[in-house]
Formats: sequence, structure tokens, C-alpha cells
Amino acid sequence: MTKQASPFAGARGSKTVTLSVQSWVGAQSNVAVAQYLLEHELGYRVDTVQVDEVPAWDALSQDRVDAILEEWGHPDQVRRYVTDKHTVVRAGDLGVTGHIGWFVPTYLAKEHPDITDWRNLNKYASLFRTPESGGKGQIMDGSPSYVTNDQALVKNLKLDYQVVFAGSEAAQITQMQQDAKEHKPFLSYWYTPQWLFKKVPLTEVKLPPYKEGCDTDAAKVACGYPHTRLQKYLNAGFARSGGRAAAFLKKFRWTTEDQNQVSLMIAEEKLSPRTAAEKWVKGHRSEWEEWVR
Repeated sequence: MTKQASPFAGARGSKTVTLSVQSWVGAQSNVAVAQYLLEHELGYRVDTVQVDEVPAWDALSQDRVDAILEEWGHPDQVRRYVTDKHTVVRAGDLGVTGHIGWFVPTYLAKEHPDITDWRNLNKYASLFRTPESGGKGQIMDGSPSYVTNDQALVKNLKLDYQVVFAGSEAAQITQMQQDAKEHKPFLSYWYTPQWLFKKVPLTEVKLPPYKEGCDTDAAKVACGYPHTRLQKYLNAGFARSGGRAAAFLKKFRWTTEDQNQVSLMIAEEKLSPRTAAEKWVKGHRSEWEEWVR
């Protein structure tokens, strides 16, 4: 995860951009389209590095990556690197609003309409027991590296549940698809935008409403998650001297539907990120032309 590790780092005269790509497919879609346009329209060589959310901030600050294209909300990192150290700068809104929540399959919500209120979850805990949840109901999370308050929520809302990590977005999707196929109950940490909603209808469980500052103390969180306008960030030096690449990344802004379209091609149709990006680019010229000017 260093500049030296880039296959293009030693290429004299080459214009190289290094992008951080997070593990979930939406982030892969952003990077795939940005990479395709940087290479084919602006003549750059692009290296990508997969880094977890918080370490990506360190890499960005230390000039080991040039950009993060989908940031879900790490105020401590923003304060440290943007406000205090000035090693990272804001690059604008991605155009996508993200929201984390707890979801059940819609078929279960239709069978038990009151299950979508967190105050009734203990009543249904037995439905969600698994071998991994230790006799309690299971809330399935993805990777421990993702933004999550779930363990604090379980404790502070006095819920008879256990958070169990699937390990990754892919593992979580596989489990939800299998449970849905068998019409089983499940309760899962999940988020929008996400292509899976088109394949497995999900209904959100209403947690206590989010209010500004209610999640400041991680140990005392007893509220739901905010709706977050996802942001882009650049290394400060790259923002100053990155030329057309930096300008392009600041302009890069698309819709939730655009992202889901590419994500569906990658995750469900099993296209490579590059092929999915190429298909989207060829069909949406009017959307990206302004980015490369």
C-alpha cells in the first residue's frame, strides 16, 4: 500500500493516479467508472488499492493514495486530517445519499407488521436465533471495519440480540439471498444504495430517530443512523498539482441509480468492474462529458 507498490510508479513521464477502493460493490463502481474515464479520456494510468475505511484516511494523508471517492462519515478523521493537519481536502459531493439501517425481508414484515418497530424486536428474538448468536436473536453485520453502532445499540436499547459479523459484503449478500430463497427470517445491518434491493425486497426496522450529535459518544449510542450525503476527498498535494485528474475527480458526480446500475452488472451479472464501467460510459456520454472538460 505504497506509491512504490504501484506498477506505474517508476514510469517516467507517465501521469498516474492512485485511487482507494473500499470493499463494497458501490465503491468499486465509483472507482471503475472514474478509472475508465481517466484512462480512456484523459490519458492517465490508474492504480487502485483496496484499503479499509479508516486506514484509507491514513493512506490519503500520507500521499499513498490520491483520492477516496465514497466516504460514509468519519468525523474524527475529517477533523484530524482536513481541519487540523490540512493534508486532505474535500472534493465535493458524490451525488449519492447513503443510509445505514436494520432490515428484515419484506415477506417477514408482511407476516408480522409490528416487527418493523425496534420496540417489538425482543418479542421476535426467537425467530432470529442462529448457532452463532448464543441463544439470542442474531443481527447480521458485514465487516467489522464498516461504520456500525450496532453493538452499542443492542446494549443501550436492551435488546436480546447478538451482533454476528458475516465478514464482508459478499458473504452477507450470499447469506441474505440464501435465507430469502428458503423464506427464512433474518435481521440484517444493511445500507442504501445497494443493488440487492432489486433482487431481495427488504423493509427497514425503525430505530429511535437520529438527531444531530446522538452518536457522538460511541458507547452511548441509542439512536438510528443518519442519511449521509456521501463525500469525496483528495490528498491535499494532489488536489493542488493533480492537474486534469484532480479537476475530473472533483467534478465526478452521479446518481444512486447510476451507481446501482454498474453495481448490478458487477455483482449480479458477474461482469468485471472494467467491463461494467465501459458499458455504463458508452451509454451515458451526456452525463460524463462535463467531467472530462
